[in-house]
Amino acid sequence: MRQRLNLILLGVSDIAKSTAFYEALGWPKAESSHAEFVKFDLGGMVLAIQCREAFAKDANFSTAEGSGFSGMALAYIARSPEEVPRVLDKAASLGATIVKPATRNAWGIAGYFRDLDGHLFEVIYEDSWVFDEFDDLIV
Repeated sequence: MRQRLNLILLGVSDIAKSTAFYEALGWPKAESSHAEFVKFDLGGMVLAIQCREAFAKDANFSTAEGSGFSGMALAYIARSPEEVPRVLDKAASLGATIVKPATRNAWGIAGYFRDLDGHLFEVIYEDSWVFDEFDDLIV
């Protein structure tokens, strides 16, 4: 796992309202955003927002409320589909809890683990994520 976080993912109750908030702060929405997943370029890192319910379901939580689901995850974007299970296995070997094993979805492959203090990390590979020569995301 490279020593880099690429994405901060926040679960929000109203994507349109949250999008308007961040745009009003002067953060332009990335062109690659869509109605269900909005991205903001933070200069080498991305802030993304998604509906809390969809985010909870993706992370294998039965509900977005009252279940220990925080509505926030740090995301590591892998360089290949094969790297996702390797990173999850490494995290588990170090004491992390696998919340969702590497699972294929419509966009690629992803899984989640909780670190030793319960912080949620997504490990994800999707063809649509592109890096520049400095290992920064291009949104």
